[in-house]
Amino acid sequence: MKRLVVGVLFVVVAANVNAQRRSGAGRPAPDPAAGETLAGLTAAQRADFAAGLADFSDEESVADGLGPVFNERSCAACHGVPAIGGGSTRTVTRFARRINGLYDALASLGGSLMQDHAIGTADGLSHNFKAEVVPAAANRTVHRRATPLFGLGLVDATPDSDFVAAAAQQAARRDGVAGRVNMVDNIRAGMKTVGKFGWKAQVPSLFQFSGDAYLNEMGITTPDFPNESCPQGDCTELAFNPAPGINDDGSGPILLTNFMSLLAAPPRAVQTRDVNDGEATFERIGCTACHTATQRTGSNPIAALDRKTYHPYSDFLLHDMGALGDDLEMGNSTGKEMRTAPLWGLRFITTYLHDGRATTLDQAILAHDGQARGARDRFAGLAADAKTKLIAFLNSL
Repeated sequence: MKRLVVGVLFVVVAANVNAQRRSGAGRPAPDPAAGETLAGLTAAQRADFAAGLADFSDEESVADGLGPVFNERSCAACHGVPAIGGGSTRTVTRFARRINGLYDALASLGGSLMQDHAIGTADGLSHNFKAEVVPAAANRTVHRRATPLFGLGLVDATPDSDFVAAAAQQAARRDGVAGRVNMVDNIRAGMKTVGKFGWKAQVPSLFQFSGDAYLNEMGITTPDFPNESCPQGDCTELAFNPAPGINDDGSGPILLTNFMSLLAAPPRAVQTRDVNDGEATFERIGCTACHTATQRTGSNPIAALDRKTYHPYSDFLLHDMGALGDDLEMGNSTGKEMRTAPLWGLRFITTYLHDGRATTLDQAILAHDGQARGARDRFAGLAADAKTKLIAFLNSL
């Protein structure tokens, strides 16, 4: 098992020097830049962040437990734009089967997540592990874009009750745009809690997100995720696994959780008059029915996360997106439901929607369907100048 420690002190010192350089003598520091820590951390918390950053960036090896099948060797390989902890155009593939309305994740064939890398015959292995492919039995294939992780500690620190209350308030409006929470299994809580993370809100906490990624993206087992993924669903392959058993004692997911929890929200660009006019239009045509501008954390032992107001432009609820749904089911989500994508940090993204199909914001908006159809149609009917200002607002996030 490999945990990176070398360079941690350097990272902490460099981060402090950069913060001082940006703030300048006698001037208040600006909002943290993308990839930096939340403001106001203690020295111990900055050290936790730096240790987590090192682990997040570390390339795992076969000796560490990588594979036998996996997607990337490090978290940063998918989350590095515009800084480590961001997103990328990297997509992963999920497959499933739906016949007569019945959904099958095809777990027996390696689904629903396809691992597109394998360790092969690394280090002289006699067995040749092969990357997974979409099996012939699948009739649903979906690509999922890697999303930025900036500010997710704030989301994790927001009480479940707030999201439940938001769903109830939306239902009470009776306007046809009511989201709902995805109640999912929380391993550590030993019960179902509100899903907050992932395209289907299928993950309840950053800690569980970390362990899940260790296993499913890198093939590294932990105490909370002890069962290795069977390549293409064939568990006999694991008889040749060069690193059987628990690969990580649980410290890895803790490191990743610390990094993500203390990662600052993405900073806003300059807010001009056009940007402000565009936000007013965004609200007027109904986009904020789902893309809620403001959330607030609850009580938290970390001062930087304690009762803090933040602006993700998301309600983090599931909404029926009609034809834009990915037809996968996770937790209690239906195939048409997707979690409202947070819009903060949108200016750092170059492909949009869950599968990256849209290359412009206009395309992304016009692809909305289901409960978002009304807002989409109102956007389509805007005058050119109003559209331009609305896009300027989105590009300021």
